[in-house]
Amino acid sequence: MAQATLRNVRYAGMATCVPKRVLSNIDDCPPQMRSARERVVRNIGIETRRICSEWQYFSDLAFDATEKLLEELKWEREEVDALIVITQSPDYPIPATAIIMQDRLKLKHATIAFDVNLGCSAYAFGLHLLGSMISAGGIKKGLILVGDKSASVIEPLFSDAATATALEYDPDAPPMYFDLNSDGSGYQAIMLPVGGHREPIGLQHMTPVKDEDGIWRYPGALVLDGPAVLSFSTQRVPPAVRNLLEYAGCSTEQIDYFIFHQANRMINETIRKKLGLPPEKVPSTLHDFGNTSGASLPVTMTARIREQLLEGKKKVLMSGFGIGLSWGSCIVDIENAVFPELIVS
Repeated sequence: MAQATLRNVRYAGMATCVPKRVLSNIDDCPPQMRSARERVVRNIGIETRRICSEWQYFSDLAFDATEKLLEELKWEREEVDALIVITQSPDYPIPATAIIMQDRLKLKHATIAFDVNLGCSAYAFGLHLLGSMISAGGIKKGLILVGDKSASVIEPLFSDAATATALEYDPDAPPMYFDLNSDGSGYQAIMLPVGGHREPIGLQHMTPVKDEDGIWRYPGALVLDGPAVLSFSTQRVPPAVRNLLEYAGCSTEQIDYFIFHQANRMINETIRKKLGLPPEKVPSTLHDFGNTSGASLPVTMTARIREQLLEGKKKVLMSGFGIGLSWGSCIVDIENAVFPELIVS
């Protein structure tokens, strides 16, 4: 495991943006699938999801979140020294979406801007990446834009969202603690097998075929090995959280909230019970926002504990896990940070 402590880095604020369109996993599915879908919803705990309009992309949601965050922070555009975009839904294969966003947000040319391809574990990795740049000196203020456009009308799991988080240099900031891990031997558990150089997308990938369950799927669609993901998540995450708590010298009682990636109800409840955490300390947004990939941690913070975070200092443990396979957790003290209300675009 890679454990690290970052000093002189303050969590300044965060904003979340979701699309206006709401999909019901039961009401909006084909009538012949309703009975099966009801069983799925009971298992995964996701009843409604957010999906972008036809014209809307991850970067559009991220733009709205960033604009609102900068407004409430009262940061000038020329103050932003770094812009990191962490997504699996870039506007184009090249150039990086961060470069396009630098111009769209009217940030200075001296702003460092680049993309990172990461999904469910993105938030902890992103905080460590930007935080390390700030802690090392030179960069005073930076932004991390995290999220994906991964929802579809057919499948019941994923939802669209984007978030913007601001970090800044502060010599008096409490330390942030991290535990970051990767295991590429399990990369096939969650993958998009076509569209890259190893297997360019072709007509055969865009023609739906009926699988053994009688469901029509596209050969080029996301591959998700449910049992493998369940095993990985429930076996790797609890010990990683315990290791982080030990490294940081914290007990579970000292943590105000545990925010976990919103995978599905079975995975999340298993992790919570293995760690012996009370439900009131583990907020969830699965029911009405679904799995929002790398954005699920900040989405949950905005939708469930925003008011509590505005009341005073809170110690939050955040843990993301999934594609890669990768898993990362962090402990962050949040105080006097900006948290705009949920933005619906």
